Amino acid sequence: MYDVIIIGAGPAGLTASIYLKRANKKVLILEKESIGGQMASSPLIENYPGVNAISGSELANNMFEQASNLGVEIELDEAKEVQITDHVKVIGDSNTYSAKSLIIATGSKYKLLGLPNEENLIGKGIHFCVACDGSFYKDKVVAVIGGGNSAVVNALSLSEYVKKVYLIQNASTLTCEEMLLDKITKKDNVEIILESTVKEIIGDDELESIVINNKGSNKTLKIDGMFISIGLIPQSDIVKDILPINNYGYIETNACETNIPFVFVAGDCRDKRVRQITVAVSDGTLAAMGALNYLNK
Repeated sequence: MYDVIIIGAGPAGLTASIYLKRANKKVLILEKESIGGQMASSPLIENYPGVNAISGSELANNMFEQASNLGVEIELDEAKEVQITDHVKVIGDSNTYSAKSLIIATGSKYKLLGLPNEENLIGKGIHFCVACDGSFYKDKVVAVIGGGNSAVVNALSLSEYVKKVYLIQNASTLTCEEMLLDKITKKDNVEIILESTVKEIIGDDELESIVINNKGSNKTLKIDGMFISIGLIPQSDIVKDILPINNYGYIETNACETNIPFVFVAGDCRDKRVRQITVAVSDGTLAAMGALNYLNK
């Protein structure tokens, strides 16, 4: 019987484990894929306080080592089901785990285009977060895929320092707010390409170009970087029958607390306005403090 099980080893889950273990609690992290979550795929992070520049994998490894050195148990096992009675039972691929409290820190995933070579080039020309990786493309040519608010905001941000932005949308119009539409159409270095889809991604070790189908005709665009902005998929299915989920799939909470007194939520799977590493770390702290208050009662 653990004091706390944390599902997810991203910055939120790892931060929570550090606080809990320093309070002498018995903590288990379950992670189905890789340590660090989305953070681990970023080639360079320059907006984490106290660290001038660090790769996402190195920052993830530092967090992992800190948690591990404190004695946090970490199992590479996918949590398949959560059962709630007077305590928590998590059924994994290879074992069943029990705890007095639970922190859901499963994060979210960026939607992909579903093309060959796409996942291989993430961090090598293909990105999702302009705030994280946009600065690498100063005076270069980039593409933004999507036409909603997030895509247009990303294109606007990039247009301030890149040479050219291709904004590629599969619909006949951009679907962003009118104010954003007015701003993007006034940008001289932004070319809006409508009714177009990316058909091929070219590049071995790094992105070189993309082939788009524009109204039935194929066209090759030579670009240095591409930002995919077609939405996020919150990883909340495991608790969809237990916790309130909004229309977008995010878990609804009150400062990381849920309607179950011993279940907490942290990180990008939670309904909130900003999704950055620093916010995930803050969530991890709040969730850990909530779990500690519950356990200490």
